[in-house]
Amino acid sequence: MTIPVAWLCDFDGTVCPDDIGHRFVMRFARGEDARLESLAERWRAGTLGHRELTEAECALLSCTAEEAHAFAASFAIDPGFAPFARAALARGDAVCVLSEGFEFYIAALLARAGLGALPVASNRVRFENGRVIPEFPYAARSCGRCGNCKGAHVREWRARGHRTVLIGDGYSDRCAAREADRVLARGALLDWCARERIPAQAFAAFDELTLDFGREACA
Repeated sequence: MTIPVAWLCDFDGTVCPDDIGHRFVMRFARGEDARLESLAERWRAGTLGHRELTEAECALLSCTAEEAHAFAASFAIDPGFAPFARAALARGDAVCVLSEGFEFYIAALLARAGLGALPVASNRVRFENGRVIPEFPYAARSCGRCGNCKGAHVREWRARGHRTVLIGDGYSDRCAAREADRVLARGALLDWCARERIPAQAFAAFDELTLDFGREACA
């Protein structure tokens, strides 16, 4: 029997080549660059969890929903992602976007690419009187440090009978990289996997990936 594969894809820096979440924060923090860099340094060092990072960053933002959506509309996903996702779904695999970013821009960009039906697990925000208030609908399944623990999602997909392939690029993918059957990585995640002795295969873009990567995870 062929075991289906769950392709679990990070969004910022992966499905979308740009880190929209980071650029959104930098755009609307309005003069708080030094404080943002201090928070980012603590997060990279592991002394600040991602949920705490997101809450602290959002407290510095001033933005309306209209401004946020207009900002996000200037970005686009990797042109190779839609063909890759459609081929995986046609084969009977699952494709899910896992993100510590925000649903408002992820959903908009996927819909624009004709992928609005893809499952997305991410954080959310409310816009109230210029304030940006983060929400963490998946926090109950978190490791305690993540706003949306990707490792928990890997375990859930495995419990459904799938082999799991993580595709990611950054520090927010670390929990998932420890759990997945196979890791396809670039950027900071690839470097981290090397330091942690977690097997990972480098990739540059979705158009160079084939579905064989998932079947190899089943071997």
